[in-house]
Amino acid sequence: MTRHFLDLADLDGDTLATILDDALTAKEARTGKPKGAADAHPSLSGHTLAMIFEKNSTRTRTSFDMAIRQLGGSSMVLESGTMQLGRGETVADTARVLSRYVDAIMIRTDDHAKLVEMAEYASVPVINGLTDRSHPCQIMADMLTVLERLNRLAGTKWAWLGDGNNVLTSIIEAGSLLKFDVAIACPESLLPPSDIVTAARERGGTVDITLDPATAVEHADVVVTDTWISMGQQGGDAKLAALEPFQVTEQLMARAKDDAVFLHCLPAHRGEEVTSAVIDGPQSAIWDEAENRLHAQKAILRWCFGQIG
Repeated sequence: MTRHFLDLADLDGDTLATILDDALTAKEARTGKPKGAADAHPSLSGHTLAMIFEKNSTRTRTSFDMAIRQLGGSSMVLESGTMQLGRGETVADTARVLSRYVDAIMIRTDDHAKLVEMAEYASVPVINGLTDRSHPCQIMADMLTVLERLNRLAGTKWAWLGDGNNVLTSIIEAGSLLKFDVAIACPESLLPPSDIVTAARERGGTVDITLDPATAVEHADVVVTDTWISMGQQGGDAKLAALEPFQVTEQLMARAKDDAVFLHCLPAHRGEEVTSAVIDGPQSAIWDEAENRLHAQKAILRWCFGQIG
């Protein structure tokens, strides 16, 4: 059966832990190597990854490109504006055609239904590089970063401040599978999808929602935020005004544990969702987090091809 990586909730905790362990081991094995050098055992030699972008990208594009290269394979970038997909060809037909040319497909798009349709009709692995509903690859990198900093996931408390967006969806799913608590502070008008919260709680996850950011970050091990206006989203001044009380400041970070880690998937709008003092401060792990997109993606690719797990 073809292994797709669409949403964290599609997998179980043991599978996610296996992917994370592989990423940690493989990252350490690359110590001292030039970034463009292949791994000592390039397990995807000869494989090609097609990367479809319907949204702009820096980290997703670069990390997946370097991931497949280090694994011995190659990539091709396909942008909707230069594909027939952008001129009316269906997602299903695109999936069928690409499956004849490449060994895996990563898609970064808006509508989650496009991702699901791509996976339904592709005969090769499909990976969710981001949709408006979820961002699982990012959270794999986030969990990898927390493991490096705190040496554990289970029993930790993650505090989220801001919009109930796609990144938060994947954090909620991850928490319920790997047994860390998620405390969410966001405006009542910007709550995360209720079905995601309900499903996580039914899996035994702890998901607490409050309108008070100070309550959410109290004794937190991890504090996370994201840009308030994501690509292609509407909201403007009214949304920014609603989110202003949820800015991550030094005062809020002081309520978290002394060794708490600050995460942000980037790009950041300094002075908006987070102050520069926090993002450049000693608790910030954002540059490790960004690098770990590469290592997490490599492990995800290996899992998709049945090389681990």
